Amino acid sequence: MKRTVLIIIALAGILNAYAQRGRTAVLKEISGMEVIKTIYPEASKVEQQNEVWFEILDADGNLIGYTLSSKPFSDDIIGYRGATPVIVIMDKNKVIRKVSILSHKETISYINRLTNWGFFDNWNGLTVSDAKEKQVKVDAYTGATMTAVSLIKNMDIILEKAAGN
Repeated sequence: MKRTVLIIIALAGILNAYAQRGRTAVLKEISGMEVIKTIYPEASKVEQQNEVWFEILDADGNLIGYTLSSKPFSDDIIGYRGATPVIVIMDKNKVIRKVSILSHKETISYINRLTNWGFFDNWNGLTVSDAKEKQVKVDAYTGATMTAVSLIKNMDIILEKAAGN
C-alpha cells in the first residue's frame, strides 16, 4: 500500500514537472549583438548615432546596417512576467530585416509560439514610417496575448522615437 502511494506521488510530481516545462520564469539572456549577427554575421561593432539610432559596422568600420532598441524607453512595459525589450535590425536603407525580443523573463514556450506564428515578422520589409503605421492584431496570438501586447507597445515606442530622430 505504501509503495503504491509513493509511486502515485512520484508520478504526480513527474507529470507536474512536465506540465510546467517551458513555463518557468527564468531570465533568458539575449544580447543585441547576438541578434544582429543572425542577420549580419560580419558585424563587429555597434556605434550609437543619437538617442535611438545605432550603426552596425563590420571589422573595417564600414556601415552594414542600423539597429534600434526599445531598452530603456520601455522598462515599464510589462508582459506576462516582466519587461519585454525589443531590438530592430535594419539594412543600410533603414528597411527592417528582423525584430526580436532581448533579455526577458517571459515563458519561453510562448516566445517560441510567437516566433513560429510569425509575430516578429510583422514588421519585416517595412521602413520605420511604414512600420509605425502597421496595426498588428493581438487576438491572433491566443495564449501569449499579454506578451504580444507588450512587444507591440515596445515597437510603438521605439518606432515613434526613431521617426522623430
